[in-house]
Amino acid sequence: MEKVIHIKNMVCPRCITAVKDILDDLKIPFSKIELGEVKITAAITSDLKEDLAHQLKSVGFELLESEKLVLIAQIKSAIIQQIHYSSNELKVNFSDFLVERTKHNYNYLSRLFSEVEGITIEKFIARQKVEHIKELLFNNEKTLSEIAFEMDYSSSAYLSTQFKKETGMTPSAFKKMKQPKLQNLDNL
Repeated sequence: MEKVIHIKNMVCPRCITAVKDILDDLKIPFSKIELGEVKITAAITSDLKEDLAHQLKSVGFELLESEKLVLIAQIKSAIIQQIHYSSNELKVNFSDFLVERTKHNYNYLSRLFSEVEGITIEKFIARQKVEHIKELLFNNEKTLSEIAFEMDYSSSAYLSTQFKKETGMTPSAFKKMKQPKLQNLDNL
């Protein structure tokens, strides 16, 4: 009997490792861990579930019970996974991508996300893209044109405009910073 449990604030491969360690420590059997969710292979008692929630909270995660919060976490995880960790180019726009991933109407997703998060899905995507651009600029491995192409911007000028709109500085000014400010993905 597999059951999916949903976990808020899982945003990177290290998060998966941290959750795996907690599950192993609590001896909770699982078959798969992805950003935002775990497939457990046996029923867990309410006491064990409470221990799991406590241990997750101690490292910055949250066990999600509400269907709406689970859906928000799925939206965020899908966007973060696609922008920060996927090497596959997105062949459709994000609204179609999210509809496919969540099996919900985009208007519903958009309203729910804005209501719960206080920003639009589009703004969340823009923030995630800018944060990834910051990482790429900081690592100094690609030109601005290469980054624009990778991040699916029509030009480096458009990328620069969007970057400045979000950060208040140009990409070149960001690159010159000695200690650039990178945000934690779960705080965006």
